[in-house]
Amino acid sequence: MTQSDRFEQGGLAPNFWTRKSLAEMSVDEWEALCDGCGKCCLNKIEDEDSGKVFLTRVACRLFDSDTCRCSQYNIRHKFVPECISLTPNSIPKHAYWLPKTCAYLLLWQEKPLFDWHPLISGSPQSVHQAGISIQGQTVSESDIDEDDWEDHLMEAQ
Repeated sequence: MTQSDRFEQGGLAPNFWTRKSLAEMSVDEWEALCDGCGKCCLNKIEDEDSGKVFLTRVACRLFDSDTCRCSQYNIRHKFVPECISLTPNSIPKHAYWLPKTCAYLLLWQEKPLFDWHPLISGSPQSVHQAGISIQGQTVSESDIDEDDWEDHLMEAQ
C-alpha cells in the first residue's frame, strides 16, 4: 500500500470503535464506520411469507456505482425522502435487512470489524478488493421498472 492509498481517518482516535458504544460516537466517527460496500443503497425485496430479504442489483438513483457512494449524500433526502438515516436507535428496526458485514450491525451485535474494513486495513479500496462491495455490479432504479426487480436478484440477507 502506498501512502496515497492510505485511508485518512481525519484525526479520529485509533480504534475508536473498540472503546466507544455506537451512541457515544461523534458524527465523524459514525460516518467513518461505513465501509463503502454500497449494499444499503440497493433496492430490496422481502418475501412476505418467510420475511427473508433479497438484495437486487437495482440501486438507488443517487448511487454512484464507481465509487459505491451516494452521489448526493448530504442532501439525499431532498431527492429520496424514504432514504433511511441509520442511527444507534434505529439499528434494531433495520437490522434484519442490513448486510451481515455492515460495521454498524457488527458493532451493535458486539462483533469485531472484518480485516478488509477500511478502518482496519487503512485503505478505502480494501472493501472492493475483498469482493464485498457491489462496485460496478448495479443498474439504476431509473432504468428498471419496479415490476422487473425480481429479474435482478443478487443474494439473500
